Amino acid sequence: MESLAQHCVLVVDDDSSIRLLLVSALRHNGYRTLQARNGREALAEMHGGHPDLVLMDLVMPEMSGWEVLRERTSDPALLRIPVIVLSACNIRQVRADVLEKRVCGVIAKPFDLDNVLTTVTDCLENPHASGRAAA
Repeated sequence: MESLAQHCVLVVDDDSSIRLLLVSALRHNGYRTLQARNGREALAEMHGGHPDLVLMDLVMPEMSGWEVLRERTSDPALLRIPVIVLSACNIRQVRADVLEKRVCGVIAKPFDLDNVLTTVTDCLENPHASGRAAA
């Protein structure tokens, strides 16, 4: 079986410090990474960069993570890519709202990097499980 660390994770966040922190942690753990600053860039990377998983903020300029999730539900090629949502919003409400969008995990901001890495691994191992929550 292929090592999970050989997978590519797309990190989507308009805050460059958060994006770079996540990219650094993922690369340190052997993952390949792609980056996007907003939903529009995320969709382009999801179509062209072939990520194995998307780690995405919901509130971003130009195109939000919510809009990406809506677009994703109507595109079978995108729906196959597991998504973990990062959010500073009320995590219980976000979790309820995104479950219908077939999201693999929900992580509250501020986040613990160990929780992020565990959720990434869990979602790569079982991409169709829905709604893992991490504080």
